[in-house]
Amino acid sequence: MEFELWWLLAFPLFFVLGWLAARIDIKHLVKESRALPRTYLTGLNFLLNEQPDKAIDAFIEAVKIDNQTVELHFALGSLFRRRGETDRAIRMHQNLIDRDDLSDDQRLQALSELGLDFLKAGLLDRAEAVFIQLRGSRLNDFALKNLLDIYQQEKDWRKAIETADALPGHESALWEKEMANFHCELASADMANSRFDEARSALLRALETNRKCVRASMLLGDLHVAQGDDRAALEAWKRVESQNPVYLALVAERLMDAYRRLGELEQGMQLLRSYLEQYASLDLLDALFQWELQKEGPSAAYQLVRDELRRNPTLLGLDKLLEAALLTAPVEQRTDIELVKGLVHGHTRRVARYRCDACGFKARQFYWRCPACGGWETYPPKRTEEFDLTP
Repeated sequence: MEFELWWLLAFPLFFVLGWLAARIDIKHLVKESRALPRTYLTGLNFLLNEQPDKAIDAFIEAVKIDNQTVELHFALGSLFRRRGETDRAIRMHQNLIDRDDLSDDQRLQALSELGLDFLKAGLLDRAEAVFIQLRGSRLNDFALKNLLDIYQQEKDWRKAIETADALPGHESALWEKEMANFHCELASADMANSRFDEARSALLRALETNRKCVRASMLLGDLHVAQGDDRAALEAWKRVESQNPVYLALVAERLMDAYRRLGELEQGMQLLRSYLEQYASLDLLDALFQWELQKEGPSAAYQLVRDELRRNPTLLGLDKLLEAALLTAPVEQRTDIELVKGLVHGHTRRVARYRCDACGFKARQFYWRCPACGGWETYPPKRTEEFDLTP
């Protein structure tokens, strides 16, 4: 490539232009920083050092010095909300909205912050009104997500369905799971009020939305029982195995009650035995143990638990084995067995919990929706231990 003489002149020129641009930027930055109140920078320093209380004091002082700084108001309002002082946060953001010198983007931001303040304060109707105002703006998705949270808290499932329908991502598994549960909530309310046709329609919509919805199959079986059709109920509950076998423990008692009403108790017990063999579960074992005890007696119940403990050694299983042993042991041995059982049972009550897969929250009872994080179907209906007896 041929070298041009003018390139030697171009290099110094580019260097000078770059140096001038940098100097201009630095002067502009210094000018802006000098224009800020000193207490504003002090507040930022407190924030960086995770001292929000001192940061709030510094920002309040900065606002007194320069009341026109919009960013200060936003920062101060957010800090008030995080600290739980929702009344002060609401006043701060409401004052911003009432100002005439805000740009459209700033007004939208102030509205969104005010909506979060109302939501944190538990003023759901006022929060809903604010987020409805944000519909159709650049914060539309943000508004929809918060409206969906509000309607779930209020248990307004019809509005929750409408809002979820408007959200993007209709094909996601999370969306399908939530929507199916909203329909199940409607169906539960309809069944409680003997509106069986409406309940059936809601459950069919749930299954159309999410064919793996175990809850819909369970409720559909309950609906058939309420209408006196145990055969149809059994078919609905048996579908749980293909949807998610982990949930079989939740339908075990329902299945056995239906088989008992039909006079086919042995068939039901055989079905539970096959489930237990394929999908180990303490709750399945517990259900089968009670029926085995009633039909075949203590010895058969003890043999059932012992065989299962050999296959799946856990403290929960040991607790159940000791319960069965008490029924078959000689009188002179029962005191010792009761002592051991009391120790094991006391420990298993402390460690055996249902655990949310999303947030780790533990509870003694099963929830379709986690009370801590609000996730749907994040609680596998399977009690866990801190440890088991596997060597």
